[in-house]
Amino acid sequence: MNSELLHRILEATRIYDWIRAHGLDVLWIIIGSLVAYYIGRIILDRLVARAIHGTAKHRAWNRRDIEKRRTTLTALIRNIWRILIGFYLVSTILTSAFGVDLSPLFASAGIIGVALGFGSQSLVKDFISGIFIIAENQYRVGDVVEISGANGVVERIGTRSTMIRDVEGNVHYLPNGIVQHVINKTMGYSMSRLSLKLVADVDVDRVVTIVNATGEALAAEPAWKKKIIKAPAYEAISDITGNAITIIISSKTQPADQWDVSNELRRRLLTEFEANDIQLAG
Repeated sequence: MNSELLHRILEATRIYDWIRAHGLDVLWIIIGSLVAYYIGRIILDRLVARAIHGTAKHRAWNRRDIEKRRTTLTALIRNIWRILIGFYLVSTILTSAFGVDLSPLFASAGIIGVALGFGSQSLVKDFISGIFIIAENQYRVGDVVEISGANGVVERIGTRSTMIRDVEGNVHYLPNGIVQHVINKTMGYSMSRLSLKLVADVDVDRVVTIVNATGEALAAEPAWKKKIIKAPAYEAISDITGNAITIIISSKTQPADQWDVSNELRRRLLTEFEANDIQLAG
């Protein structure tokens, strides 16, 4: 018989014997791990939801804040749970099916950890910073933020980095360890502020009346009532020159709705100013 053929037969026999001896055990380990993963994920999701809703009652969070917090925490805990189940699956298969003794590995984990610590200090810093960012609720998935020159919507908060997509569609990856100053533009509520430059001889009292009436009408409409917390209204005169007067109009809105409210208010004020012969300065 050809030696190569004999070698293949022996290899096939060894594989067959291994499958007979350990195949069923490995199959049950995999099935058990998958069942534990999905059941654990359901339980953890419910625990996160319950904890967040309990906290929200005391902090008076709105619906969007609750949803952002829940999405962020759920993603983090799912990742940690996935890593734990994966580690359990691999270690159990190695121990039961291949007879690998993992005791020396665990015994030397401290030495390996110290060695890796010196070479991966930035990774450890990113990980710890990511935990604090999420725990302190500095920003959540869906928030509009400004971090280290990057402006946009937070799409993902990982244990190592934060991903932000700006208005041009560019994606910014920021290591959590460098996050020192965060401007969160959609935390709790937002402010809509716009400036209007009018001709110097304008009747300011008449303009204020029109602005306040337009703001009240906008806030009363069903489509905008849920977005506006405080109706747009005249706030102050910010600048006076020989040719123009600049006024400030402000309102309080739900998170991330300030831009929609500002745009709609501009559109309506242009119509009202034209109807009342109020001119904008050039």
